[in-house]
Amino acid sequence: MNVSVKLRKYRAVSRITVKNQLMYVMDLLVRTLFLLIILYIFIQLWTATYAGTGEKVIGGYRFEELIWYLIFSESLVTAMPKLHITVEDEVKTGGIGYLLCRPVSYILYRYAEFAGEFAVRLVVNLLVGGALGLTLFGLPGFGWGWLGFVPVAAAAVTLNFMIRMMLALCAFWVEEIQGLIFVYDKLLFTIGGMLLPLELFAEPFRSICRWLPFQTMIYFPVKTAVQFEAGRMLQMLGIQVVWGLVFGLLLSLVFRRGVNKLNVNGG
Repeated sequence: MNVSVKLRKYRAVSRITVKNQLMYVMDLLVRTLFLLIILYIFIQLWTATYAGTGEKVIGGYRFEELIWYLIFSESLVTAMPKLHITVEDEVKTGGIGYLLCRPVSYILYRYAEFAGEFAVRLVVNLLVGGALGLTLFGLPGFGWGWLGFVPVAAAAVTLNFMIRMMLALCAFWVEEIQGLIFVYDKLLFTIGGMLLPLELFAEPFRSICRWLPFQTMIYFPVKTAVQFEAGRMLQMLGIQVVWGLVFGLLLSLVFRRGVNKLNVNGG
């Protein structure tokens, strides 16, 4: 069986997930009300900040650019599926044992589901958040940013999946993983660039954040969209590939050890 045939079944899983999500579009739209509330709060905050400082540009961002940055970053974060809940439940109940017997890779199967659900949620979030941005500022001058956002965001969601899957698989050894996910999410919110672009951080904290992987999952795709530069985008993709190799190896190691533990203990 060649690679294209093997990948076909995972594409089918993604398509099924997308169709399932589209059956509940109204639920997705209702969820985006939370996104609008967050954006409204940030708009008021940054309106007061720019007015108070009297500056038109802060950290290299004009007011409208910063709001668009927040629209993209909040859309990315709120689009992330709750993968850890599914995996943790399967590990605890032993249901993962049945899934491992199927002629598919458990990790790729979950990735196909994750990517399909994320894609639908992200599109809905961007439509709603984008409508708000268009109402406030009109058409943005992103240039090639819209196109550059796609590959960088795809790499970002892949990295996010790897880390979330590793944390979820820790259920093989620990009773609860909610604390791990909580800490990880808060790192994304702060040093990952969701709440603020990294340019607004003070040194040396900003330089430290640039050596960590969290920026690759939020800051990279959003920066590419809002302030596109081809050379910088390629550099970001290169950094994402390096971190992808690191986390891919770690995920494979954690998964193998977890499966071995399952087999030894009778699963």
